[in-house]
Formats: sequence, structure tokens, C-alpha cells
Amino acid sequence: MLHSRFESIGAYLPTNIVSTAELISRLKIPPSFDLEKITGIKERRVRATDPDNVEDSFALATTAAQDCLSRSRYGAAELDVIISCSITRSNQGTRMYMQPSFASTIAGVLGADSAITFDVSNACAGMLTGTYILDRMIRSGVVRNGMVVSGEAITPIADTAVEEISEKYDLQFASLSVGDSGCAVILDQATDESDMIHYVELFTAAEHSHLCLGMPSDKSSGVALYTDNRKMHNEARFMLWPDAQGVFLEQRGSTFADENFDYVIHHQFSAPAVPYINGVATREFGAPIPPDLNVIDKYGNTSTTSHFIVLHDQLAEQSIDAGSKILMVPAASGVVAGFLSTTISSLKV
Repeated sequence: MLHSRFESIGAYLPTNIVSTAELISRLKIPPSFDLEKITGIKERRVRATDPDNVEDSFALATTAAQDCLSRSRYGAAELDVIISCSITRSNQGTRMYMQPSFASTIAGVLGADSAITFDVSNACAGMLTGTYILDRMIRSGVVRNGMVVSGEAITPIADTAVEEISEKYDLQFASLSVGDSGCAVILDQATDESDMIHYVELFTAAEHSHLCLGMPSDKSSGVALYTDNRKMHNEARFMLWPDAQGVFLEQRGSTFADENFDYVIHHQFSAPAVPYINGVATREFGAPIPPDLNVIDKYGNTSTTSHFIVLHDQLAEQSIDAGSKILMVPAASGVVAGFLSTTISSLKV
């Protein structure tokens, strides 16, 4: 049976840094809690908006894609597929584009003239969803390789929140946690177990979909995110992952302890929540959870790119040894949950 692997990775993070303290200082009514303490976010990157240098979704994605290609054995013309996975779809500044597809536009800039191109949208699980699809395409033998890419100019929801928050507890507070970024990975066929994606599974628990909704603001012309954090972040939601992976492993005749993961990467939404999530998972799996890798303190919640921004950052810091086995755990509006298991040996930054 064919498997895929992560062949190369690229990222782009804007140079403009905004601290949580600075963001909170702009609010008309300060929150009734310490946002930095409950999220673990000290700062985030924010796109440039200068007329001569507008870092929209398209620019962030394209820059990350070019960075990824710079480390790949493949040239753009050799890519079989490009999948764009961003939530935000801004180009030419603030214009939002549905057509043509972002993937086809990115492919045109890169010179990937023969690639199959399409977009997917699955909230903060976007890049993991693109990886899921491309993994299946490679495993089926339909394609040899491909790129999953996302550019997230998502801090406009923070701008809206700053202008509109008028309560001590407001559904837009989660919007203050986001940061802008671009990220891309190339997948191809694995040749051995020391460098492959072992499995990736995703699912949606749609009964919880109303708890986190992105849409035009109901007060202004801005775009907004409304999240009921109190109902969204509780044990029932956190059990979706261990329940699903536990059943998956049982069907394979395995256990979580048998997997021998070296690290886990959670979606970067709240650093203090991770010990609680891991505690729930430890109880359900009957086995300890490996150390978590995170960069939320300096980049915030970068939405679709979050797992891969962590991976890129930690590879750059040389914190991940070749042959490490990593578990990625998504958590997204929808509500989307799941798991990805990979061993990484050849990725370099």
C-alpha cells in the first residue's frame, strides 16, 4: 500500500508584531479577564497594509509556497496538485475572491501550469483537510505529489472586535487571539516508515457548529467571528479526539501507547487548555500524552496554518530530531476534530 510523506515545508510570517497588551489597550471596555494569561499569547504577527506592500491572503500564501519550493526536490512545473485551504481569500488588498480559485491563481504565479488546482474550506482544519485529501490522492496512485498551501490575513476579525466589543464578556473575544501567516507543504510518495504519514482522519460533529461562526459583522461593514468559548471549550468537545482515535486504533489492533509518539501538536488556540485536553486524553487512552510543541506565545492562533507553523518553527529551532513521530490534533469550527500521525526524517528548514 502506498503512503505519502511531508517532502518539504515553507512559511511566511509578517514582520509586524502586535502584543496582546497593545491590542487590549485599544478596547473601549477592557475584558473581565487577563487575555494573555488565559490564552498564553504574548504577541502575534500582523500583515502589512502599506499601499506599496499589502500582505493579503494571496501574498502570504504565494510567499510561503515559494519558500516551500526552495527546499523541495520538485520544481513548480513538476507539481501534480495544488490545494489552497485558507479561510480568508483576500487579493489586491481587501478584495475577497471566490473565483477564480486561489489554487489556480497561486499555480499561475508559481509556474505550476500542469497542476490540478482546487480550493477547500474547513475552518481552522483547512491545511489538515488539504493534507487528508492529497494523502488519499497519493495513496490511490492518482497523483505522485502535490502542494497544500494557505495564506491567512485573518487579523481583520481582531480589528472588528476591537471596534465592536462592548461587554465584559463578548462573543468576539476569541478574535483577539489570531495572527497572520502563510504556510505550505509538499507531499509525495513515502519510501519507508521512517519518513511517512501513517494515517490521517478527520470528522465533523455538526451539532456543535453554532458555537463558532465567522460572518459579516452584524454591527459594521467588517468581518467578524462569534465564539461561545464557555460552551465550545469543555470536556464534551475535548473528548471528540480521544474517542475517535481510540476506536480507530482498536480497529487496527493497536493502542495509543503502542504508537510511541514523540510529540503532539494541538491547534494553537489556548496554551493553558492543552494540559486539560491532554489530561482528558490520558484518562481515555490509559496512557500518557507526549510533550506538546507550541508557538502560540509568539504567533497566536494562525487558524488553518497553525500545526504547520509550529512544525516549521520547531524544525528551524532544531527541536525535532530526524525520525521523530508526531501526532497532530485539529480543533476547528464545525466542529472539526481528528488526528494525523507522521514520522518525519527529511524535512529541513
